[in-house]
Amino acid sequence: MDIIEAKKAYLDRKAEQRARLFEKPDLIYLFFELTRSCNSKCFHCGSSCEPGLGHGPDKEAFKAVLDDVKEHFDLKRVQLCITGGEPLLYPDFEELLGYAVDNGFHWGMTTNATLITKDVADMLARTKMGTVSVSIDGLRDTHDRQRGIAGGYDRAMQGIQNLIDRKAFKHIQVTTVVNHRNIGELDELFDILDKMDLDSWRVIGIEPMGRALDYPDMLLTPDDQRYIFNFIRDKREQGIPVNYGCSHFLGLEYEREVRDWFFYCGAGTHTAAIRVNGDITACLDIEERPEFVQGNIYKDKFSDVWFNRFQEFRKPLSSLCEDCQKCEWEKWCAGGSRHCFDYDKNKQRVCFKDILF
Repeated sequence: MDIIEAKKAYLDRKAEQRARLFEKPDLIYLFFELTRSCNSKCFHCGSSCEPGLGHGPDKEAFKAVLDDVKEHFDLKRVQLCITGGEPLLYPDFEELLGYAVDNGFHWGMTTNATLITKDVADMLARTKMGTVSVSIDGLRDTHDRQRGIAGGYDRAMQGIQNLIDRKAFKHIQVTTVVNHRNIGELDELFDILDKMDLDSWRVIGIEPMGRALDYPDMLLTPDDQRYIFNFIRDKREQGIPVNYGCSHFLGLEYEREVRDWFFYCGAGTHTAAIRVNGDITACLDIEERPEFVQGNIYKDKFSDVWFNRFQEFRKPLSSLCEDCQKCEWEKWCAGGSRHCFDYDKNKQRVCFKDILF
C-alpha cells in the first residue's frame, strides 16, 4: 500500500470515528477562559481581548466544575486547558490551579509570557503546569506592533527562558500566527527559536475571525498558505518539531505531513469550554452565538450539559452547507473547522480545496 492509499484508509477510519463520537462523545480537552482581560491588544485576537476587560467566574464556581468533572469523567483522559485573555491576570490563578492538581487534573496554559518572571515560573512549577504555549508573532518590532505592547517581545522571550531554566515542565511550545505581513520573517524567526531549548514550534495561519475580520489586508493569500505548508513540511523532513495547528482539512498531499495527526474538528465531541460569563460551549474560538450556548455553570452541572445537550455540535458541519455536501472530499473534511465557519451564510470561510488540492 502506497502512502496515499494508506492516508485514505486512515481518513476512512477517522470518518467512522467521527460518526461514533456524535453518538458517544469523549471529553479530552476542557478549556477554562479565566479572563477576557489582557495586557496586550493583538489585532488578530479571536476573542477581541484587551486591557481592562472582566475576569471569568469566581474560583468557587470553577472549583464546582472541577468537582463535577472529577466525579463523572476519567481524569487520566482529560486535559484542563487554561486560557484568556492573559490567564495570569486572573486574581485566584494559583489557588484554582493548585486545587485542580490536588484533585488529579493535568493542565496546560496559553500565555503571552510577558508576566512570567522567575517567581511566576516557580509558581507554575508548584502548581504542576505540564504544558505551555507562548505566542511569538514575528521578530521584535513586528511582534510588538501586532500585539500592541511595547517591549512585549523581549519580555515574552525572557518569560520563555525563565520557564526553560526552571526545568519543571513537560512541553514548552511557541505558537506563531502568520499573516500576510509577517510571513517573510519565518526563516529568521526559526533561526532564533532553534537556538532555544523548546519542545516544539506551532505555526498557524491567521483566521478570519474576531478582530482579524477588521484587517482583510492581513489575511493570507493562496500563495501565502502554500508557502506556510511547504515551510513546515521542509522543517519536519529535517526532523525539526514544527507543527501546523488543528484547523482545516489539508488534502492528501499535506495531511499528516505538517502535523502529527489527521484533521478532525473535535468541538463538542472531544472539546468543551467555559467562557468568562460561565457559558458552556464547545470551543472558545467558535463565534459567540446564542444557539451555541449549551448551558451555564451558575445554573447547570457541566456533566449534565455534556451528556445531554451539545446536539448542535454532534452532527457534520457540512450538513449546513450545500457546497460541502456536494464536495468529493466531504467524507473526510465534514465541512472543516467550526471556528471559521460563517453561520450567517452557512459556508466555510477557509477551505483549502483548489489551494492545496
